[in-house]
Amino acid sequence: MQEVPFSEFGEEVVRAEGLKKVFSLSRKQQRLEKTGETQKVAVAGLSFSAYRGEIYGLLGPNGAGKTTTLRILSTLIRPDAGDAFVCGHSVRGEAQKVRDSIGFMTSELKLEGFFTPSYLFDFFGALHGVDKETLAKRKQELFARFGIDRFAEVRVKDLSTGMLQKVSLVISIVHDPAVVIFDEPTNGLDVLTAKVVTDFLLELKAMGKSILLSTHIFSLVEKLCDRVGIIIDGKMVSDGTLADVCGGMPLEERFFEIYHAIKGETV
Repeated sequence: MQEVPFSEFGEEVVRAEGLKKVFSLSRKQQRLEKTGETQKVAVAGLSFSAYRGEIYGLLGPNGAGKTTTLRILSTLIRPDAGDAFVCGHSVRGEAQKVRDSIGFMTSELKLEGFFTPSYLFDFFGALHGVDKETLAKRKQELFARFGIDRFAEVRVKDLSTGMLQKVSLVISIVHDPAVVIFDEPTNGLDVLTAKVVTDFLLELKAMGKSILLSTHIFSLVEKLCDRVGIIIDGKMVSDGTLADVCGGMPLEERFFEIYHAIKGETV
């Protein structure tokens, strides 16, 4: 475990150092990507830090490397080069300690349709070693907070998309993690459920949690994030507070100014 450093932003909770990830492309993927290359560099030497009690946003277009970065931080995939540290623990050498420190949620999370929210909450709580008394208290609080209590014994396959997203959310934080990682937190949600999720992220921040999220939605970053990293083609091209990154411009306008400059395009 590395010593957790401090900076002007406070205690550093997440640090990525030169992360690189390369994927091999099948013939089908080559056709879809319209390329003759047999490999794709998804993340190319990415470095950034996130701090306690803040929301840090990774902003970029589809295919920029946001999801790959979050999966590396969550220990779902290993980087080909570089390392990342979560609460001082290396994703390479201390994967289990990283997992104990984080909650990871993605719209691609698949829950077995046969089971109920109540069962799944207890199951994942036990996996994380949460004692029964604490688990029961957290279930009561979180299920009531998100309106899951009325559907606690309904099979997952019979839940609406919005309710399923809420169940996925509470399961991801069953162990009360210090760091919460969300890949496209409002993707596919109706406006009411999206507001429930974004309001809860702000509550977690107020509780001192560190939140990392990926998105391509400018308004979401402006509403939630204290700092933002813009990723294009797997590279961090701008990183800092919203004020620093935007330089007095609207975020969307500033993003496309950076994007076109990198791509060598004129507007």
